[in-house]
Amino acid sequence: MKTLVEHLAQYAAYHRDRRNIVSHFVGIPMIVLAVAVLLSRPGFALAGLWLAPATLVALAAATFYLRLDRGFGLLMSVLLLLCLWCAAKLAVASTAVWLLAGLGLFVIGWIIQFVGHYYEGRKPAFVDDVMGLVIGPLFVVAEAAFLLGLRKEVEHAVVEIAGPTCIREKKALA
Repeated sequence: MKTLVEHLAQYAAYHRDRRNIVSHFVGIPMIVLAVAVLLSRPGFALAGLWLAPATLVALAAATFYLRLDRGFGLLMSVLLLLCLWCAAKLAVASTAVWLLAGLGLFVIGWIIQFVGHYYEGRKPAFVDDVMGLVIGPLFVVAEAAFLLGLRKEVEHAVVEIAGPTCIREKKALA
């Protein structure tokens, strides 16, 4: 299994333009919430908890994140629980509300992602490695931690491999 730094550095290599990173702070949470919403049906309440396919996906993802890194794994688990809570609220709404919320978040989230990759001038990481779909949310959490001055050792190791962030200027087509 790859280490935390290996996963983040591989993903970060596709995300060195700061505008692309900012787009991920918006787009990825929307997509994660959308997936939770769309997988919240069918479901049922058991002891006050809403159990649905989203629950299984979140448990698998949380297990992966916790095995990769305890601190980031705990934070990702909390964030996934919040997504499940929101998704459960929408799962019991009308089908139109549930579907509109899920599909709307999903489509808008991906549009934001592709705008960011336009600035990057590079395809999304998941095109070359499907694990990018799992690492993307962790990348956002890690980048937020780095902005807060946390986990500097991880940040330095990732930057050493992937390179520094910058703002790339798009070259005009002749």
